[in-house]
Amino acid sequence: MTPLYDIRHPAFHALIQHNVGLKQLSSGHMWTEGPVWVPAHQCLYFSDIPNQSILRWTPDGAVTALRRNSNFTNGNTLDRQGRLVSCQHGTRTVVRTQTDGSIKTLADHYEGKRLNSPNDVVVKSDGAIWFTDPTYGIMGNYEGYRSVPEQEARNVFRLDVETGTLTSVVGDFLQPNGLAFSPDESILYVADSGTHTDGTAPATIRAFDVVGGVALTNSRVFATIEPGVPDGIRVDFHGNLWTSSADSVQCFNPQGMLLGRILVPEVVSNLAFGGPRNTHLFITATTSLYAIHVNTEAAICSYRSTHLI
Repeated sequence: MTPLYDIRHPAFHALIQHNVGLKQLSSGHMWTEGPVWVPAHQCLYFSDIPNQSILRWTPDGAVTALRRNSNFTNGNTLDRQGRLVSCQHGTRTVVRTQTDGSIKTLADHYEGKRLNSPNDVVVKSDGAIWFTDPTYGIMGNYEGYRSVPEQEARNVFRLDVETGTLTSVVGDFLQPNGLAFSPDESILYVADSGTHTDGTAPATIRAFDVVGGVALTNSRVFATIEPGVPDGIRVDFHGNLWTSSADSVQCFNPQGMLLGRILVPEVVSNLAFGGPRNTHLFITATTSLYAIHVNTEAAICSYRSTHLI
């Protein structure tokens, strides 16, 4: 039998359930991404980027379409009112689904030039939207539309939703990807999934101190991922960071020590905590959606809003 866990430190035992298995919830997709648990509807939304779909999984096992023609939506999250905030490769925008179902564009340009292709997104407790802007969605026609980048850098942005002000908080990544705040929001973690011209990849997750809730300082490498590169990341309420990789979900403690891995039979793209008791770890991996029970939950629990999305 193929092992499920790779224990690297005894502390990992307290975070996992040894009597459960990894369950494939859905398959047959092209490239799954952007999982987010929606407490108001007790379901999970996730993207199938090349198929231009946002899908809905419910605990009865059904997988239905929330939105077709999704403009190559990648990352998804909820804002403080429980509304869906998404990164669209096709339109190169960050959008919000209003309570009436309409789509509102929140960000599409920076300094007069089109964004590259917003990728992943988080909402801070003050309501500001933080997102990454690599070029994956404009490198070809598989996850978007081939185009020449207008932005000189691959930025991480902060959007003040009240004023509409978009600020680059860091711009020296090869390809910034997943991002997540520590439980007290004093640290922002950002994955770099880019590749140098010689074919080598840093495969790192960097940590930054958050200054005044609006700026970043003290960049340092938090962890290096092997095999593959980091994509989506999440932080649990203990401060442990969980990240995607080529063969597993990897878990690091707040000091950057690898505690262990949950092995997955496909390349992992992203993950999210959720479920009826917030004890599920949902995993998007290439063509499939998986889930496994864990003994922890998200750092900032999914917003228990009653708003319809």
